[in-house]
Amino acid sequence: MATDLKLGNAVDRDVALRLPCAPDKIDDFLSEPSPAVQETLSRHPGPMLVLGAGGKIGLHLCAMIRRAFDAAGRKDPVIAVSRFSTLRDRDEFENRGITTLACDLADEAALAKMPDAPTVFFLAGVKFGTSAASDLLRKMNVEMPRLVAARYAAARIVAFSTGCVYPFVRPETGGASERTPVDAAPSAYAASCIERERAFAEVSASRGTPVALIRLNYAVEFRYGLLLDIAQKVLEGRPVDVEMGHVNVIWQRDAVDHSIRALDIAASPAVPVNVTGREILSVRTLAQRFGELLGRPAIVTGTEAETAWLNDARWSHERFGAPRTTLDEMMNWTAAWLQGSGQTWGKPTGFERRDGRF
Repeated sequence: MATDLKLGNAVDRDVALRLPCAPDKIDDFLSEPSPAVQETLSRHPGPMLVLGAGGKIGLHLCAMIRRAFDAAGRKDPVIAVSRFSTLRDRDEFENRGITTLACDLADEAALAKMPDAPTVFFLAGVKFGTSAASDLLRKMNVEMPRLVAARYAAARIVAFSTGCVYPFVRPETGGASERTPVDAAPSAYAASCIERERAFAEVSASRGTPVALIRLNYAVEFRYGLLLDIAQKVLEGRPVDVEMGHVNVIWQRDAVDHSIRALDIAASPAVPVNVTGREILSVRTLAQRFGELLGRPAIVTGTEAETAWLNDARWSHERFGAPRTTLDEMMNWTAAWLQGSGQTWGKPTGFERRDGRF
């Protein structure tokens, strides 16, 4: 197990940072199903269709379901649908017993040919490179989700969204809860995400489709995420901007765990659920702690704004339990990965941007 580090206490530099698994087993580590996931899946029929599976979370979601099915002796197909043009190739899925289908979900004729399924996870959409691409935002975050929602109105749907649908809030509020209105989007990207949610909410209301909307704030793993962004800057001697001074994070395995278990709360009208970690974290403190872990001075620039994009996930924690992975573990593993020259996805989150122009 990784060394347990208490945030705010001095780091013992004689204790080597270490990973919780072999470097070539990290995808297996990130897709290990918990007993609670296995129990949830026992209540829901397959095949299970994962739309937009080629991104950062899709492989772990598909593999966790497949492994839970295998442990239960279930042969239900797990079907990963993507253009497979970004991070993942089809072999990574098929080598784990996951069926793959290539499809452009924005193509209505191609979507119509996709198999029916009683259980659907929707992960598709765009974020990066959209700051000057309003047509792309509308096509992929508004029009395409409407096509998908209509196509799978007879299914139970878990649709991934983002904490960016909420307005900025002050840290002392504890974050935006599921009851916080989402009509005051601070950017075009955030507005498109609200429309993406609305596509599924409208089908849920009109057709009785059980839907859960996963408002996810900063899932992190070894190769990607807000913690990696901060740690890389510290390691390379680059300044960490703290204007977006407070954040939430959750380890990706825990985010996938809670998202699968959201099948049990999907309903009509659609049910929003915040998925993130337990604490509101100071970016300045995170940078300083990575400086201690990596033996480098943390360079901080800017002044913390009074507000930030923050989620209050207490409701999901009451329903699913708190995320299993601690902040100490996340930071230790991230630092260990970088010290070992581990590869990254090379996709900074842009967490420091307050204008939503990713």
